[in-house]
Amino acid sequence: MLALRPRLSREVQNPESPKYQQQRLAAIRAAATVFAHKGYHGASTGDIAEAMGIKQGSLYYYFKSKEEALAEVCLYGISDYVQRMEEIAASRQPFEARLLATVTSHLSSYREKNEALKVHNDERLYLPELKRRKLKKMGSRYRELLEGIFEDAVRDGAIRPNLDCHFAAQSVIGICNAWGDLIVRDAELDVFEVIRKCTDLLLNGLVDHDHDRAG
Repeated sequence: MLALRPRLSREVQNPESPKYQQQRLAAIRAAATVFAHKGYHGASTGDIAEAMGIKQGSLYYYFKSKEEALAEVCLYGISDYVQRMEEIAASRQPFEARLLATVTSHLSSYREKNEALKVHNDERLYLPELKRRKLKKMGSRYRELLEGIFEDAVRDGAIRPNLDCHFAAQSVIGICNAWGDLIVRDAELDVFEVIRKCTDLLLNGLVDHDHDRAG
């Protein structure tokens, strides 16, 4: 005999209620898990509903379509870390502290929202152009804020004056995304050790300048 799935209460169906918001977040996280494991084309709204333990028709209260579910997962994955970047860029801390905060925020996001960020990175191209453009704008904002941190450091004399700030920002993002992918795939990876080593590499480079001066 098949077990009946529970009906959603009126409170859960009301978008203004805290219970609805809590369940909607659960729906986004369930969709992230399904998309991360099955891919966008391999997943269905039925899979998402099953992951939540609700009827497929009840999922309509949170997403009108699989495409909308993907858009919400991608937005969930990227929105917080852009907001944190706004705060880091606005701070008055020294360059070294802001770079450490950037790497920490970026890589920690992959552990906190690992599946959502994986879906954003791997599946967002399946969204229609208008929705992709919104996500791209957020990503561009993140890069621009990071460029601004490098530009501030150049003006303050904290880093070399001929630095290509755009290239530097893109490189930091590339390093963090590459390690973020490993963090998603390896739950045993020590995120804080990765943060420490990435920041050390970015700040101190590869060449032993003390050895050069001693020679």
